Amino acid sequence: SGTMGESLDFASVQRENPEMERRCQEVIDTCWRLEDFNPIVSVHDVGAGGLSNAMPELVNDHELGAVLNLRKIPSLEPGMSPMEIWSNEAQERYVLAIRPESLEQFEEICARERCPFAVLGEATEARHLTVEDPLFENNPVDIPMQVMLGGTPRMQRSYETIERKGNDFDASKVDLKDAIFRVLKNPTVASKSFLITIGDRSITGMVARDQMVGRWQVPVADAAVTTTSLQGFTGEAMAMGERPPVALLNPAASARLAVAEAISNIMCANIEQISDIKLSANWMAAAGQKGEDQALFEGVKAIGMEMCPALGIAIPVGKDSLSMRTTWNDGIDKAVTSPMTGVITAFAPVLDVRKTLTPELKSLDGSVLVRIDLSKGQFRLGGSILAQVYKAIGSVTPDVDSFDDFKAFFALVQDWNNRGLIQAYHDIGDGGLLATVTEMMFASRLGVALEQQSTASLFAEEIGAVLQIKAADWALLEVELVASSINDAISVVGRVNSTDQLSVNGLTLARSELQQAWTEVSHQIQRLRDNLETADQEFALIGDSNHLGLIAQTTFDLNEPIEAPFINTRRPNMAILREQGVNGHVEMAAAFDKVGFNTIDVHMSDLLAGRIRLDEFEGLVACGGFSYGDVMGAGGGWAKSVLFNSNLRDQFEQFFQRDNTFSLGVCNGCQMLSQLAPLIPGAEHWGRFHRNTSEVFEARAVNVRIEKSASILLADMHGSILPIAVAHGEGRLVATEQQLAALNAEQQVTLRYVDSLGHPTQHYPLNPNGSPEAITGLTSKDGRATVMMPHPERNFRALQHSWKPESWVEDGAWLRMFRNARQFIG
Repeated sequence: SGTMGESLDFASVQRENPEMERRCQEVIDTCWRLEDFNPIVSVHDVGAGGLSNAMPELVNDHELGAVLNLRKIPSLEPGMSPMEIWSNEAQERYVLAIRPESLEQFEEICARERCPFAVLGEATEARHLTVEDPLFENNPVDIPMQVMLGGTPRMQRSYETIERKGNDFDASKVDLKDAIFRVLKNPTVASKSFLITIGDRSITGMVARDQMVGRWQVPVADAAVTTTSLQGFTGEAMAMGERPPVALLNPAASARLAVAEAISNIMCANIEQISDIKLSANWMAAAGQKGEDQALFEGVKAIGMEMCPALGIAIPVGKDSLSMRTTWNDGIDKAVTSPMTGVITAFAPVLDVRKTLTPELKSLDGSVLVRIDLSKGQFRLGGSILAQVYKAIGSVTPDVDSFDDFKAFFALVQDWNNRGLIQAYHDIGDGGLLATVTEMMFASRLGVALEQQSTASLFAEEIGAVLQIKAADWALLEVELVASSINDAISVVGRVNSTDQLSVNGLTLARSELQQAWTEVSHQIQRLRDNLETADQEFALIGDSNHLGLIAQTTFDLNEPIEAPFINTRRPNMAILREQGVNGHVEMAAAFDKVGFNTIDVHMSDLLAGRIRLDEFEGLVACGGFSYGDVMGAGGGWAKSVLFNSNLRDQFEQFFQRDNTFSLGVCNGCQMLSQLAPLIPGAEHWGRFHRNTSEVFEARAVNVRIEKSASILLADMHGSILPIAVAHGEGRLVATEQQLAALNAEQQVTLRYVDSLGHPTQHYPLNPNGSPEAITGLTSKDGRATVMMPHPERNFRALQHSWKPESWVEDGAWLRMFRNARQFIG
């Protein structure tokens, strides 16, 4: 209608509650871990249509009906009508079918996690849904299941076929330098780091490949890769693809390109065969608008009935949003219609996450950049970013011309990867070859000299990839390729050098200048949202030739198993302490388990109920997350649950005073333990942790230097400079000058943020929170209690590091800390 106002937004029920979602997830996780004793028969999330959709679908999946009590549905708004209670789409809710004999067990699990739930009714053999309302003494829903969900008539849509026409675009007439900078500044091509660094990318400890690549942490990864466990090397990969501008000219090609882009992204991971990939398709269109129903039909048909069957790939799941048109009135009626868009998400099992390829170029003399171009030189510019930045759309679009060639492309990349022949890999997508090569430079700060290229070959967004290959290996591969069906699609397009410059068609452009253009959009948005000074400090690092990125300098043997003499003697009890909202406990348990502890999940509700006591443990770690949603300050609610409960206060104080125990607080646990300092001997100088100087949540990989201290966890590690993950919004240490002086004098500072030269720094984001004197870790005077904002438990395996030296293969930088804990206990 165009009459929407801000009041509608404030009235929305679709508001997130991640802390409640965390509690729900913990209940579900606890249940499925019980395997044969899992009390959950079936589970369904509550989405569109609210309970009116979720409940019928839940029972219908088992060919049953149900009798439900409307007034059992939890609600804080007594004025809601029966329809509003039954149909609202409030978030963070699930409906579950629980075995009657397991209900008591389920209640205990929910109580432990402080997760509210309600029993609404029972399933029935009769396939009929009855919703009773004892308040009004009627049945607002009373309908056979077959009528509600069965025999739904097939929807039919008709459209009038239209011919799609573009406009002329002559790429040969554009100025190359101007085109390069326009394309790199286009938001579709440009850096999205302002979005990426505010999302936790290291949580779970199972992330083997996040968006950030290389020692300078540039967001250019092709796919996300996670491990299937905290022990092995198998995993899963996910990647996306979409090409909506192409749909303005050729909807079928747009859909095919979206699938091809998703697969050319995910093939950077070690996948056995292309048929292992599964796709999710999210279709968006303005149904009913001229040409849009036709576009949707052509797109769905192109991949659902033609391309994916030919590739042997299934699309088992997806969704649609068919109202992609908005109207408004600001004096005159206005409307915007989005082009038909197929957003494709690809998923695949990964054989070995350590073989994941990245766009980071390697410093190898004479290495070549090889382009795989499945268009075989057509270089079509319709719908390209180049055309768009000159306010054109073009006419002839890229496409996937041969499904057999595409399968051969996938097989070739996997074969060369398995043989160790690919040094770097980046798919060709938005911005074409030019954007692909410059992003590879940004990740490595190396130079590239490209062969002479036409403007079309530089900017065409044809399906393909750029691979860095050693010169000697390429000489052998050229011979092999003679027999390949895609031999005519593969050629050398450039060479890697150490100049930190791009050379192309007579132009020589500094990497820093190109990267600043590519980052400008993100930087300006960051300046609007965050602290201006910190945003500008981060931007300045792009042109700082002295900034070497992440470094790794160990003063100890990374792989020395100092815990080995104690592993087979006994397994000391280790309390993995958490509160509602904590989310980092599983990886923490895995790290302590690996070095020989008997790790036990301890919820604060266990201590309050007396099910567990701290005198049963020799070690205690307070884990990271968002306890109580941080509504009382980070870690504040958690700490107060101890300080204002005499029983818990006594338990914690007695634990801290026992000289055969140790304690660790990480992130939210650090914030919590710092507030328990009055109970911890020798912690009287610890400060508190407040809002980051940047004013936003910071998820980064940073360098810290381990200082000489009494900390038993960091024994024999001082002087080391190590990369580590941080993820917090309130990590800035606040302490008086007297406290800081005392901490330094007593050698109670354990960790400091440092720059790439190893010097303590206040420069953002090398110091991500602005802590004075770059302090990010403290210990008690006797070293038995240690707190830190970074996450060592997310970097105890080599593969967990976003960047690491190639010599780190098995153990990560921070496993030594956990080994020290086991050695201390003895």
